[in-house]
Amino acid sequence: MPISKAKTKYIHALKLKKYRDEHQCFIAEGRKLISELLPFFHCQTLIRTNETFKQEKTATIDEIININSNEELKDLSTLTTPPSAIAIFKMPQKQVILDSLANDITLMLDNVQDPGNLGTIIRTANWFGIKRIICSRGCADIYNPKVVQATMGAIAHVDIVYSDLTTILNHCKSNNIAIYGTQLNGKNIYETSLTPGIIIMGNEGNGISEETAAYIDHALLIPHYQNEYVIDSLNVAIATAITCAEFRRRGI
Repeated sequence: MPISKAKTKYIHALKLKKYRDEHQCFIAEGRKLISELLPFFHCQTLIRTNETFKQEKTATIDEIININSNEELKDLSTLTTPPSAIAIFKMPQKQVILDSLANDITLMLDNVQDPGNLGTIIRTANWFGIKRIICSRGCADIYNPKVVQATMGAIAHVDIVYSDLTTILNHCKSNNIAIYGTQLNGKNIYETSLTPGIIIMGNEGNGISEETAAYIDHALLIPHYQNEYVIDSLNVAIATAITCAEFRRRGI
């Protein structure tokens, strides 16, 4: 069954944020990623070679288009090597549940703009059992195809919302919820007492904004190993992984 011109145009449109927002749908590519997402997201369209997905029997799929070869997906794909399948999924509707913030770790991202970094952070959160990520409105779009791909399916297991950070942080201040942030002038994370709360990670080039940093109760520093000259900061995705690992190592 050939892919119609209308469907082709629609898939190309979903590569742009404004059309993803308009249609409330996003693209996922490749057998492994789609297999991870099918049980958790409503699938609007599944375009595939004649192979089947074991999740099809229980997943919600509105339309399946069978094609003859991966090459037919080459024009639609964002990947260098054409995948064996492309799926269009509907976005879930999520919101911040403020009452839950005091009981566990919540990641807060302040203008993280690189899709690869954002996808890796989502994957890292899932690895460490972190259920919530709150993104500033200046962060990259979690449904950008590059972000979705980088999550390797973890996007299905972490609640991610966009919000005005000051609203959330004011709530935390009013309810004595600890607010941590990684900063170069912070205290050694390995020598600092840690509790459940908010962990703020900043922009790749500028770190945490001044407005957001004003709310931080505990500034954390990841120390470098040697006293010799080193670069002045870690990649934000790597810094997030180290920080989450230390919180979890402490049983938090």
